[in-house]
Amino acid sequence: MGPVLVRGDGVAAYCCVHLLQSAGIPVAIDRPSRPRVPAIMLSEAAVLMISDVFGRTDLFRGLPRVRSRSVLWGAHAEAVTLPHSAVVVSEAELLDQLRPKIEEPETTANPQWNIFAARPLPPESVEHGFGSRTARAFSVEMKDGAHPSCWAESVEDGWLFMIGSGNGKGWLLAVGSSMNTSRNDKPLERSRLIGPQVDRIDEHSGEFPAFPRIVAPLCGAAEQSWLACGTAAMAFDPLCGDGTAYAVREAILAVAVIRALADGVPMADLFAHYNARLTAGFHRHLTECAGFYRSGGTGDWWRAEYDAVERGLKWCSERMSAFPAFRFRLSGFALEAVK
Repeated sequence: MGPVLVRGDGVAAYCCVHLLQSAGIPVAIDRPSRPRVPAIMLSEAAVLMISDVFGRTDLFRGLPRVRSRSVLWGAHAEAVTLPHSAVVVSEAELLDQLRPKIEEPETTANPQWNIFAARPLPPESVEHGFGSRTARAFSVEMKDGAHPSCWAESVEDGWLFMIGSGNGKGWLLAVGSSMNTSRNDKPLERSRLIGPQVDRIDEHSGEFPAFPRIVAPLCGAAEQSWLACGTAAMAFDPLCGDGTAYAVREAILAVAVIRALADGVPMADLFAHYNARLTAGFHRHLTECAGFYRSGGTGDWWRAEYDAVERGLKWCSERMSAFPAFRFRLSGFALEAVK
C-alpha cells in the first residue's frame, strides 16, 4: 500500500493517522493552522469511541463531567432538567492528548491517497448547505458555577446554548438573526433560562456558520484517490449534532475503506458504500434537527430554518435512492462484506 497523506489538524485527522499507523500503512500529515474551539462537550459515545481508537482509558480522566442538561424549548414551554453524561474539555487540550507521533517528514509530495479532514477539497466536490444561521461564541462568568452543566434555550428568533465547566467559567453559543455584533449583552436580552445563570459576558471569541453542510461527492479518484472526512465532509448543527462522535466514525470508515482497497475490494463498490453511509448519517442528523426547528418557535426565522432542513432531507433522500444497498459493515476497524 502506497503512502497516505492526511490533511487536517483535528480529531478526525488524528484518528485517521493513528488507525493508518496501526494498520502498518505509511502515512504523513499536513497540518493547516486554524483557531481552536474554547470548549467541547464530548458525549459518552464520543468518549468511548476516541478511547477505543487510541486504545487508552486515561484520556478523559479528571476532566469536568456534566451530569445534567437543562432545556427550555418553545415559546410557552417550561424548563426541564434531564440526566446527561458528557465531559468538557478545550479543543487544544484534547488535541494535545491525541496528536500523532510521525517520524517521517510531515508532508509528502506523491501520496497514493489523500484524506481531506480540512479544506480545500478537490474541485469536483461541491458543498451543499441547508440553512443560513450563524453562531457567535462568548466566554462568560457564571453566577453559580460550582458544578459542570449545560443549558439549551430557544428564543424568539434563535437559540442559546451554554456549557459551564464548574469553575465559575462558561462558554455561550448564540444562534439567530437578532444578534447585534456591537453589543455583547444582546444574546441574553430575552433569555428566561440562561440569562439568569450569567453574571457577565466577558469576551466575543468568534462567529461561524451553524447550519448543516455536506459535500458531494465525498470521495473520488482523479490524479490521486481521495476521501473527505470530518468537518471537510460534513458540518453539523451544534444544537443537536455530536460532531466529534460523527468525525470519529467517519475516520474509522475512511481508513477501513483504504484497508479494503489494499485487500483488493473494488474501488467502485467501496466508494458507493462510503458515499451512502455518510449521506445516511447526515440524513439522521437532519431528522433530529427538524424536530428542534419545528418546535423551537413560530416566527419567520424558525420557519425559514425549518424549511431549509426539510430541503436537506429531500436532497438526502434523492441521493440515497440512487445508492445500492449496503454491501459492507464495520467489524472493529475493518470492513467486511454483508452476507
